[in-house]
Amino acid sequence: MNTPNQNIKPVTTRINENNNIEIGGCDLVELANKYGTPLYVFDEQTIRSMTKSYKDAFKDYPHINMMFAAKAFMNKTMCKIMQQEGFGLDLCSGGEIYTAKTSGFDMSKTLFNGNNKSYDELVYALECGIGTISVDNFFELALLNNIAQSQNKTVRILLRITPGIECHTHEYIQTGHLDCKFGFDLTQLDEAIELIRDEYSNLNFIGLHAHIGSQIFEKKVYFDEIDVIFKEIKRIKDKYNIILHEVNLGGGLGIKYTEKDKPISVYDMAKTITEAFDKFSEKYDIEKPTIFIEPGRSIVGTAGVTLYTAGSSKQVPKGRKYQAVDGGMSDNIRPSLYQAEYTVEIANNPNGTKNEKVTIAGKHCESGDILAENIMLPEIEEGDTLCFYTTGAYGYSMASNYNRVLKPAAVLVNNGKSDIIINRQTYEQLCESDVIPDRLN
Repeated sequence: MNTPNQNIKPVTTRINENNNIEIGGCDLVELANKYGTPLYVFDEQTIRSMTKSYKDAFKDYPHINMMFAAKAFMNKTMCKIMQQEGFGLDLCSGGEIYTAKTSGFDMSKTLFNGNNKSYDELVYALECGIGTISVDNFFELALLNNIAQSQNKTVRILLRITPGIECHTHEYIQTGHLDCKFGFDLTQLDEAIELIRDEYSNLNFIGLHAHIGSQIFEKKVYFDEIDVIFKEIKRIKDKYNIILHEVNLGGGLGIKYTEKDKPISVYDMAKTITEAFDKFSEKYDIEKPTIFIEPGRSIVGTAGVTLYTAGSSKQVPKGRKYQAVDGGMSDNIRPSLYQAEYTVEIANNPNGTKNEKVTIAGKHCESGDILAENIMLPEIEEGDTLCFYTTGAYGYSMASNYNRVLKPAAVLVNNGKSDIIINRQTYEQLCESDVIPDRLN
């Protein structure tokens, strides 16, 4: 069964009577004129369709919890939508915790994850009532226990492990292989467990957490990951008489950026995972644990597009043509960082003949500020609205103020209505943290 992560465009995308691209019942050209560009546009129906696909795909497994990986796109509106859809939140910073808390999110349904959580972040997490903490290393074990003691609390923890599974994705977004900054190596688990048992009485060890990477197109890697985890659960049960009730598999399901991408569906992923849990529960004589899944990119990636306005162009003699837009690496760093590729259309001319090869360049003082390289489009005119698809994940999340460029606005569209969910940054906000020492005045 097809799920939205297997499509390039949001589920509501169509060409309207004005011959413009429309998403969520909203004309993209009109959105660009109303809110300005660059502009992030999120289709609410696509987001909710993906959450419902996850819930439906796993509905036959008796114990399942979904956690949205907030790093993909985090703001108060997303927290509200995820809470309405019955999802928890996977958080990885004090800022994400603060956003969730101040949005009114049920903090008992949150997980705090990360390889170098600070003292202040852990204190704040416990004060906010964080649900579970995924502990990444020995330093954090000791630090968290001391903080929990000082607050007279017992903290539910998972131990994050590196299962030694390598998925075929970009090396920067692989997280489960052995030479990795995340988690305990399996050879270190016994020492961690014995510390929890003998010394860290304020930590309640309830499960294992493993995440093998992002933008995954394969099914077998999930099967292999689960095999490794269940062997450890069995070993821990036999050696320490500790029964672990929760397994967090991370997320990582891929999405379709261009036609050459062939991601599996949520149903393919769920079938592999649930069959593996059935198989290894029986093989190792373990009661079926609760599965936690942490989708991020696959929930919000396809739902989002970025709109730009075309500006200057340059034809290199006997070379390529550059078409500049009013954004760039400050609102989408992925092409520069990962060599990421996107599907692009002219929102006000989607049916035009694609007879021109162009490279879409950003506005920044950086030669590497290229958003799309050597793509075929209709001839672009100054003022055209360009639409980059599948930018919902890691566009705004990784945005910066490079060259003191302002961060864009974001809108949510649904049934012909558009709502601002992130205001466009102002020059005053850009400079509000700047301080000139008195001695320079």
